[in-house]
Amino acid sequence: MNKPLVAVLSGAGISTDSGIPDYRGPNGLWRRDPEAEKLVTYDHYMHDPEIRRRSWQQRRENRTLRARPNAAHRAVVDLERSGTPVRVITQNVDGLHQLAGLPARKVLELHGTARSVVCTKCAARGPMEDALARVEAGEPDPPCLECGGILKSATVMFGERLDPVVLGEALAITKACTVFVAVGSSLQVQPAAGLAGVAADHGARLIVVNAEPTPYDDRAHEVVREPIGTSLPALLSRLADSAF
Repeated sequence: MNKPLVAVLSGAGISTDSGIPDYRGPNGLWRRDPEAEKLVTYDHYMHDPEIRRRSWQQRRENRTLRARPNAAHRAVVDLERSGTPVRVITQNVDGLHQLAGLPARKVLELHGTARSVVCTKCAARGPMEDALARVEAGEPDPPCLECGGILKSATVMFGERLDPVVLGEALAITKACTVFVAVGSSLQVQPAAGLAGVAADHGARLIVVNAEPTPYDDRAHEVVREPIGTSLPALLSRLADSAF
């Protein structure tokens, strides 16, 4: 018998055990350093060379590329390997779901990836590691090697639109799933946050796993406040063993 589809919406909280800080939590980056938001705001980045230089230095120091998957990422992989149809819709740019072993085709990265760079002029893409090597070698703001345009991380900056194709696929998965697990997300950033409501509207069993209250808790069938590193593996193991 075919098992129903489980959709997992993952936010920053799923990666904090991997050493990647969240942004909007009580100790999040935006609360500690509001100026840091300018480094990932498209207009500031495109029009201020100093912002770009600071952004490249931040990328050098960023722990994202050195992070490794944690127990929560591995639990999602275990669920998929149990034979349960799983699709991950992630707000994260760290690529840890794929590093944990989840097939890339089963992961939708709503906000892009920090593991690649893209040219804002010709759209050429390349590995972030190569661009950072150029920064290490003395280029404070490395231009595109194809056309000389401005390079940026292949993430969706503030002021940029989400990829409509990726968002459309996420919406289709959300409408089709039987269980929708929102984990480590504040569910405050639209349109990603609204997927929780769409799932509930289409009859999915909504489960929220997050340390802080979210706007969708009152619509959830289950709300889990315990640490994600232990609670998510237990929850997904239970789902794998049930008929939902």
